[in-house]
Amino acid sequence: MSFLDPEREVLERLLPGLDAALAAHPLAELERRGSPALAAFREAKGPGLLVPGDHSGVGASPLEAVRLQRAVGARCPSLAVATTMHHFSVAGLVEATRHGAGFAWMLLEAVVGDRLLLASGFAEGRTGQSVLRPAITAERRGDHVVLNGSKKPCSLAHSMDVLTASVTMTDADGTERLAVAIVPARTEGVSVRPFWSNTVLAGAESEEVVLTEVTLDPQMVVATDVTAGSALDSLHIAGFLWFELLMTAGYLGTASALVERALLRGGGTAGDRALLVTELDAAMLAVEAVAREMGERAEWGEPLLVRALTARYAAQDAIARATPVALGMLGGMSFIGSTAGTYLASAATGLAFHPPSRGRTAEALCAALDGQALRVG
Repeated sequence: MSFLDPEREVLERLLPGLDAALAAHPLAELERRGSPALAAFREAKGPGLLVPGDHSGVGASPLEAVRLQRAVGARCPSLAVATTMHHFSVAGLVEATRHGAGFAWMLLEAVVGDRLLLASGFAEGRTGQSVLRPAITAERRGDHVVLNGSKKPCSLAHSMDVLTASVTMTDADGTERLAVAIVPARTEGVSVRPFWSNTVLAGAESEEVVLTEVTLDPQMVVATDVTAGSALDSLHIAGFLWFELLMTAGYLGTASALVERALLRGGGTAGDRALLVTELDAAMLAVEAVAREMGERAEWGEPLLVRALTARYAAQDAIARATPVALGMLGGMSFIGSTAGTYLASAATGLAFHPPSRGRTAEALCAALDGQALRVG
């Protein structure tokens, strides 16, 4: 068994042909704006990965999904980031059906049949602000709900067919509650502005999506009982679980691609090479443990999310330790002759920038371990 063989076996079994399609392109081509990776993902029926089998989807288990995502991240970091947001949105729709959102099944079947891509307007990207405080507002006006605001960065900004966005709605008593809005990309008032200036992960299409007086049927907005600073409900716990595990697996895949290059080159000592594999595989085993528990439990609670966050932060540390060692093992001539190694090392650090940040979560994690409700800020 070679490094990453188990993950690539899952990828080939569930999305046949995608790994080969990605491997046929140079890394630089996959990671640029206008990358062919998203088209390959659609062709392999990737949009339906997390749609249950009884609705014609692939019906991947959480364990299969994280292994597959590591394999994707090893071939194309930008695709791993972008598709994590799609899968996160699909998983949210699956969960929304448990809250009476009947339209969600129709959309899920369209995701499979039409291979739709869903962008996620879940709140992030604003320094010092709560992840549960969206920049998009929803206002009831007669028989409609009107959205205003923007999401930046928003992956899949150019390729999305539907935007699923977290929004704030104000009750009659002035209380702000969170809701999830389903917005077709061609809805009047939806536009895209340039935002992502870095060449790293440019293929994820992470730009600003702007909503200006976007009018929706109220059935396209799923209300929750969550307010800023309140305990999480089941919908948000499920969303955080999928997001943290899939994103972590994808970035572990990116770091693994760098380590794989070092292993193939044979640099350093056997102890050095074994250390690299141990770092990343141990982190992945923690992710898999949480994913396996998700597949075995009918209900997902806060303790499981605490373990997911623990696995995610441990993976950040493993990546930080492994990537400079792998770069060193590749040697100076590799550094001079190709940007691939430095690109992968840089891209793998991106996990640290996704919400919720370790600094903002540390106190909440400690409180949760002391028996208090988990509050993610």
